[in-house]
Amino acid sequence: MKVETGRTVQMHYVGKLEDGTVFDSSENREPLSFVFGEGSIIPALEAELEGMEEGQKKTVKVKADDAYGQRDPNAIQKVPRTQLPENIEPKVGMQLLAQMQNGSIPVTIVEVDEESVTIDFNHPLAGRDLIFDVEIVKVS
Repeated sequence: MKVETGRTVQMHYVGKLEDGTVFDSSENREPLSFVFGEGSIIPALEAELEGMEEGQKKTVKVKADDAYGQRDPNAIQKVPRTQLPENIEPKVGMQLLAQMQNGSIPVTIVEVDEESVTIDFNHPLAGRDLIFDVEIVKVS
C-alpha cells in the first residue's frame, strides 16, 4: 500500500542538522504514526513521503523556510523575572514552555539579570535546514 491522503502512516525517522547533529529520532521508540494529508508533520517533509511504500527508505532535506522559518530578531524579548513561575531559577540555555493563545510553545532563555530574563520565542530549529532519514514501516 502506498502513502496517500487519508492513509495512516507509521514511520521511523532520524532528524538531523546539516552538521550531523541529531535533534530528534524514533530510534528505540515506537514509529511515528500520523494520518497523511492532515498536516500533523512538517508539510515539506510530508510532501516527500507521498507515494512511498512500506519498507521504503528515503533521505529528505527540508530548507529552513519550509520547516520552522527563519529566525525573527523581534521574537527575542526581555520580560520581568516576576512573570516567571516562582519555582523556576532561570539560567541561560534553559528551555521552557510558554503558554500562548494557540497553546504552548518552546522558548529559550538567552540572558538573565537581576530584574529581567531575555527569552527567545523563535522555535529552536528556526533558521536551520533539516535532514530526515525516514523509513515507512506501515501504511493502512
